[in-house]
Amino acid sequence: QVQLVESGGGLVQPGGSLRLSCAASGSIFSINAMSWYRQAPGKQRDLVATITSGGPPNYADSVKGRFAISRDNAKGTVYLQMNSLKPEDTAVYYCHADLIVVGLGQQRRRDYWGQGTQVTVSS
Repeated sequence: QVQLVESGGGLVQPGGSLRLSCAASGSIFSINAMSWYRQAPGKQRDLVATITSGGPPNYADSVKGRFAISRDNAKGTVYLQMNSLKPEDTAVYYCHADLIVVGLGQQRRRDYWGQGTQVTVSS
């Protein structure tokens, strides 16, 4: 089994910063990509940032220059550093992992979601 455990959400004032973490654990052979999505009340879940095993990170236009995604391969952890936060960044943030997992002597490609962490930007 694979688990994604998120942490780091909370309440912050506009202009402030937060760092989200997502740790992947379990029968993981390799990580293809890890991403952060967010979902505001009444809205669809949108991609915020993605980091792959090769190539530069990708960001939604709304967060470029303010958010930075990074990965610690040794720890199987992805981070989202969020700076200059705005009220419109308020949402539940979800970690997503595109993995190669092992089980019963076989490798399979699977994707997983974290449980979500609330980020609220308000004065």
